[in-house]
Parts: sequence; C-alpha cells; structure tokens
Amino acid sequence: MRFQSALAIYALFWVMSFFLVIPFGVRTDEEAGAKRLPGHAESAPHRFRFGQAALRATLLGSLLFGLYYLNYVNGWIGVEALDWATPPD
Repeated sequence: MRFQSALAIYALFWVMSFFLVIPFGVRTDEEAGAKRLPGHAESAPHRFRFGQAALRATLLGSLLFGLYYLNYVNGWIGVEALDWATPPD
C-alpha cells in the first residue's frame, strides 16, 4: 500500500472516529449548573472541547486503522468473505 493511500484511509478513519466520539463527555448547561443563554437550544453543549474530542478520535482512529492495516497485510478477511449476494458453491 502506498503512503498516500494509507494516509487517505487513516484520514477517513479519523473523521469517522471524530463523529463517533463527539457526544461522549458533553454536558448541557443544565447538567453543568450554568444558566442557559437566550437563543441557545436546551440540548446545546455547555462547553465543547475540540482538543479532547480530537485526542479521542486520534486514539480510536489509530486503533481502527491498525486493525485495517493488519487485515490488509495478513488477509484475514478478504473480498470473497464479504460477498453475500452470490450463493456459495
């Protein structure tokens, strides 16, 4: 696998992981004990910590990419294992 391909696939895993970890650890104004500002939704986060979410996404994305790369090298699950439309012989 070329480096550019691996980097692009890692970026996809990172973005997917980022959207997966965004909701964890976020509290609303009510949960944080702060007054809700006018015009904000009740479900709006009190304080969004991008750095913490990015770190979590980096850890999760690296783990998932590592599993993907190990599968790519070792061939544990191939394309033929994912072909459910074709009946087995």
